[in-house]
Amino acid sequence: MPIQTRRSHDGQTLIIRIEGRFDFSTHQAFRDAYEHGGKDVRGYIVDLSEATYLDSSALGMLLLLRDYGGGDKASIAIENCNNDVRKILTISNFEQLFTIR
Repeated sequence: MPIQTRRSHDGQTLIIRIEGRFDFSTHQAFRDAYEHGGKDVRGYIVDLSEATYLDSSALGMLLLLRDYGGGDKASIAIENCNNDVRKILTISNFEQLFTIR
């Protein structure tokens, strides 16, 4: 399965792990992951340690997650990016919208 979710130890953060290509083909699964993660979620971590590719539709999906999570007040971290994915996020100025680790 290309998208897996789990809760942090304290249960307040939803961790969404992407495997393989993060593109339009994962749109519905990504949306389902955060929409069905529970109403009591206070923050999100998108784990890209196993992501091999990211395109413009994935950037749009991350923005949708940001809106869903509260816009400017959203607590969202993008973690474990490979160099190619980090370059795309940097060129897109996503470090101004998300915490990238």
